[in-house]
Amino acid sequence: MQFLPTLASLSSYIGHSPSTPCIAFDANWNLLAFGLNGKDWNAGTQDTWSSSTAATDITASNRPPFDTANTTCYLSQQYTNAIYAINADSKNPSSLYIYDATAKSWSTQAVDADALSQGNLFSLDMGSLSAANSTPLNWVNDEQVPYPSGYVPVMALAQNHIHFLDVPNVPAGSADIFVIHYSYFQPQSQAYPLPNGSAFPATYGQVASFFQADNTASPVVSLVLANSFSLLMNPQTNTTQVLAAPTTKDPKSTYFAGVTAVVQLTSNGTVSYLAYLEGNTSTNIAATWASVSNLATAAPPSSSSSSSGSSGNASGTHSASSPSSTIASGATLGASVQYSMLITCALCLVAFVV
Repeated sequence: MQFLPTLASLSSYIGHSPSTPCIAFDANWNLLAFGLNGKDWNAGTQDTWSSSTAATDITASNRPPFDTANTTCYLSQQYTNAIYAINADSKNPSSLYIYDATAKSWSTQAVDADALSQGNLFSLDMGSLSAANSTPLNWVNDEQVPYPSGYVPVMALAQNHIHFLDVPNVPAGSADIFVIHYSYFQPQSQAYPLPNGSAFPATYGQVASFFQADNTASPVVSLVLANSFSLLMNPQTNTTQVLAAPTTKDPKSTYFAGVTAVVQLTSNGTVSYLAYLEGNTSTNIAATWASVSNLATAAPPSSSSSSSGSSGNASGTHSASSPSSTIASGATLGASVQYSMLITCALCLVAFVV
């Protein structure tokens, strides 16, 4: 089975949760922003992002309220051109919302999440859904993870393997690897040294995995981002490249990668990107972060978190929080779960319950 990715972390909060926007690419590599100033936007392909003309409003009916602090969105790119939104509705935390990027419509898929338990990896087979069906989907318990209670996973997907970073008792600059095809953890961690032979620090961060342009092969690299650095991990060469750190130092930022850029969404709705050219080390090292100007024109950033919409007028989110800010609520699908998305001939979501 072949898997293609995006991945993110998710956790929910106790008490009032402001809604948070999300970003995702569609299968044609248009940048979509859900929930910015209460609306949804299509910023187009990368060559249009610097335009001062506002992004296109694609706000549609039947959208979730996106009234949680940590909605996450994922692209089903190879076969369906659909965006999946998890934890987008505080009143229905087990529901998964599907945005058909071709038809520009939303639908709601029922999901049975009652069996999720701590310390395990679960998968959710999405088939080739671009719209919900009447049969609830079920999470499947795949594997118990070999980590102590309290580990907040940093999960990087590349080449059909899930890389676990910042793992207790694993050397800095190394990753534990879960082999998807055989559903097992490799017995030894894998080192990803920097060009000078040193190791990148063991620290919590966000991860975005690059797609490839042919829409068929699994991505070869994952980008690990924190306030102080951006690291490009390449499982083909077992090496790490240092890229420009995000200009905006926001620990609540979330990220989404396409083929030629990784995009940052900050907690106040600022959207920026770092251009990327596969295989071109000198170009990638020299790249700097830039604003997605047409989104800033359409939905100017606020001094606080982006505004929310109401059911039918709100939007989706690709969001994550740092370990210091997460409190498990125990609410079914939204309960302190780390998610990664895998696409095969069918699409699966992988969840790590912590």
